[in-house]
Amino acid sequence: MNKSILFTFELEPGMITAEDVYTTAGQLLIPVNTLLDDSSIYKLKLYNVATVAVLDSMEEPVLEPATYSERIKSSEEFQAFKEEYLENIDEFQNTINDIVTKNAPLNPSELLEQTASLLDSSSTSIHIFDMLHNMREFDDSTFTHCLNVALICNVFGKWLNMSEDDIDTLTLSGLLHDIGKLTTPEEILTKPGKLTTAEYQIMKDHVKNGYAYLKNQQIDPRIKEACLFHHERCDGSGYPYGLTGSKIPEFARIVAIADVYDAMTAKRVYRGPMCPFTVIKFIEDEGYNKYDPRFLLTFLENVVSSYIHTTVLLSNGKTGEVVFINRQDFSRPMVQCQDEFIDLSKNPDIKIETIL
Repeated sequence: MNKSILFTFELEPGMITAEDVYTTAGQLLIPVNTLLDDSSIYKLKLYNVATVAVLDSMEEPVLEPATYSERIKSSEEFQAFKEEYLENIDEFQNTINDIVTKNAPLNPSELLEQTASLLDSSSTSIHIFDMLHNMREFDDSTFTHCLNVALICNVFGKWLNMSEDDIDTLTLSGLLHDIGKLTTPEEILTKPGKLTTAEYQIMKDHVKNGYAYLKNQQIDPRIKEACLFHHERCDGSGYPYGLTGSKIPEFARIVAIADVYDAMTAKRVYRGPMCPFTVIKFIEDEGYNKYDPRFLLTFLENVVSSYIHTTVLLSNGKTGEVVFINRQDFSRPMVQCQDEFIDLSKNPDIKIETIL
């Protein structure tokens, strides 16, 4: 068997491992004959693996069964979604730039049409989350983030049993919630380190700047409210006005949840995408004070359910499939590792490291 030893930063999707890869603690991380993808390479970096043996291209390996994520990415559905998604980003970017730089009127129907094809191509809400999770190699630009939040808001509205008109309005709220970031300096948006006090104030101003672009547009007032108030928090810790509880408009409270979930699970310039279960744990720990529990519980239960049957890496080095959701502890489901079932709600020393 011909093989090469590569540094982790030299790895590329499509390479095949020539040997088992272990953590420094001696736990199996990635088995031999595994087809590397963005997630598995990120996992190697996460565990500070320096070098990996890979097969030379002429080798014909016997591959391990594909993970759930690999099956999604190799499907015709995903390839079609990805192509449509990229076209939507370009159209959305052109539309919003015209509004911001040319003071062009905003056409809600046109904006909804630009997202309709993505939504129509997904038969279920779980399908949308499958697609979005596997698009995480894209940097979290303002346009990408806004489109993601719009899609999440559309699904969220269905989970809340909203009317079609309200779902359309909520979708537009997600699509336009961060329009004010288009005038935020790029060096602040993409700064890898902590923002200074002055930089953070400039960043916070995006909600007021966005509202200024929308206030004279002929659109539903709830869209404008979501733009201005989506960083308010129910405990009064948010901005720009430190509103509490029901003083925050309802659509802003909903968009806030979709916004923070997408922002934390997205790839950033200074880190890879965070595991959704890590994000869910973070939201569970502090979210019930900051976010409206009526909306948050619905969101967490449904979004966690969308990850049933996904392949995950546990902190003990084992890989398995999420098979059951614990509704009392959403971030700690039951995972099947071959013939072993591990209930993470009863094993606090084990957690999900990443989705494969």
